[in-house]
Amino acid sequence: MGIHEYFKSLSDLEKIYRCPGKFKYEEHSVAEHSFKVTKVAQFLGTVEENRGNEVNWQALYEKALNHDYAEIFIGDIKTPVKYADPDLRDRLAHVEESMTHHFIKQEFPEEFQAIYHERLKEGKDESLEGKILSVADKVDLLYESFGEIQKGNPEPLFNEIYRESLDTILKFKEMKSVQYFLAEILPDLLRGEFTNQSELEKITQGILKVHKIEQTFAIDE
Repeated sequence: MGIHEYFKSLSDLEKIYRCPGKFKYEEHSVAEHSFKVTKVAQFLGTVEENRGNEVNWQALYEKALNHDYAEIFIGDIKTPVKYADPDLRDRLAHVEESMTHHFIKQEFPEEFQAIYHERLKEGKDESLEGKILSVADKVDLLYESFGEIQKGNPEPLFNEIYRESLDTILKFKEMKSVQYFLAEILPDLLRGEFTNQSELEKITQGILKVHKIEQTFAIDE
């Protein structure tokens, strides 16, 4: 009981694998994802700060590190399923919030409960730090799907995940860090030779066009 249960649960996050039920060349746990999202968020925050925006680093790190902790209660739900129905997404969020609230109340000493209610709540909001988290989360998902596509995974789900991830990132196209991602990182991701490269380029170009983004870099270079 108590904080011991919280510390023990952190190891359980290593055993929850993302995108369950599908063949993957490489597995990614929720714990690994949380670490990578935090590293990506750190870089995106650095870009924002470098471009003159004030970043609350404590808030950003807490949001990124904790953003998927609630999956310890319900596991990972595949992105296309989670976002197919807004009502389903809201209900899942409510279940996660309710179970997290119960866990904190049951296991945390009262003096720390309010702090951890704040830390473990949904971190994606309209603050700069919340927006950075939203982008960082999708950047890591983009790279996970890209890794499977690059290795020749025939499962069409990963093309769908790539498409949904990039589409979500581009909803934040006004952010300096997203503009940097488009200009400096995405072209590198698509360079070289790999399975389904031409199809991935077409998907990318199509999403950019939907968001009315002028392509100022040459993917085929």
